[in-house]
Amino acid sequence: MSHSKIREDKTCLNCRHVVEQKFCPNCGQENTDSRKTFHHLFIHFFEDLTHYENAFWKTIKNLLFKPSTLTKEYLSGKRLSYLAPVRLYIFISFITFLLIALFPSEITENLTKSEKQIASSLEKENTKEIKSYTEKSYLKSKTLDKSYFKLKTMKEIDSIQKYGKESEKLTQFEYWLYEKAVHVTENNTKKQIIEKFIESFVHNIPKILFIIMPFFAFFLWLFHSKKRWYYFDHGIFTLHYFSFLLLIFLIMFIVNRLIGLLGEDNPLSFISGIITFAGTIWMCYYFYPAHHRFYGESRIVSFIKSFFLFVINSLFIIFLLTFYVLYTFINLH
Repeated sequence: MSHSKIREDKTCLNCRHVVEQKFCPNCGQENTDSRKTFHHLFIHFFEDLTHYENAFWKTIKNLLFKPSTLTKEYLSGKRLSYLAPVRLYIFISFITFLLIALFPSEITENLTKSEKQIASSLEKENTKEIKSYTEKSYLKSKTLDKSYFKLKTMKEIDSIQKYGKESEKLTQFEYWLYEKAVHVTENNTKKQIIEKFIESFVHNIPKILFIIMPFFAFFLWLFHSKKRWYYFDHGIFTLHYFSFLLLIFLIMFIVNRLIGLLGEDNPLSFISGIITFAGTIWMCYYFYPAHHRFYGESRIVSFIKSFFLFVINSLFIIFLLTFYVLYTFINLH
């Protein structure tokens, strides 16, 4: 709470509304002198930080261990004691994807290790063999990797389209898709394709989640009373649920990466496995108690609805991810 002197001028500096008491009745701004001492700024910063930390940790605790509590508190009007649902989701998603972007992917690391092992073994060979292997690798990176992608060249495809049997010919869409795949594989090695795909996936996954959330809330709306529950209520429930999923994923990611820094054979590896297992089980189970406590239905009805909602949303998410994988692949350069 600020202890600054009240301004004699009763005109709000923010909205020009008349302020009879300490706070403007129109915009809520405090009618105090805008020029503050360093001491006041420090005290104000400390008060805000303390309040934010209390609200933050209280929100995280309820989000992790008390399913639906945040949603019920928010909709009942108790909102100052917790982080707002949108702010909570944005904060967790920002931290999650920032850390994912900062830490290299394990797939990329494994590919890099494999390349180093190959390079190390090549150093032991004679110069002629190294040169031969390098030339083959170069040619392989510029052409189709038949052993992995098993794709025909466009000349072969064009020949089939012109002279082949009708059953062997591709449709216009299939031909376009095949041409894209050939273009990608001709201009990128397997490692480059994986790296570009991971980079694109990490960069765009927040967009995918934002697309999924309104549909998730819509499916909840379909399964519940339209008179008792508004779409807004399902939206708040969805924001908290997705925040929980991201937070659990973030915790597992941090633990795995930190323990992974100690090496593959360190004695703490089993802790990472236990946390990953427990986190995955809690992620799968969490929706049922959250649904049961928030909507207040019997356990049997809540279980049946939770099961069908879980299946429907899983299929929808798989569909979106499949579409996104296809979209990402054909847009690689």
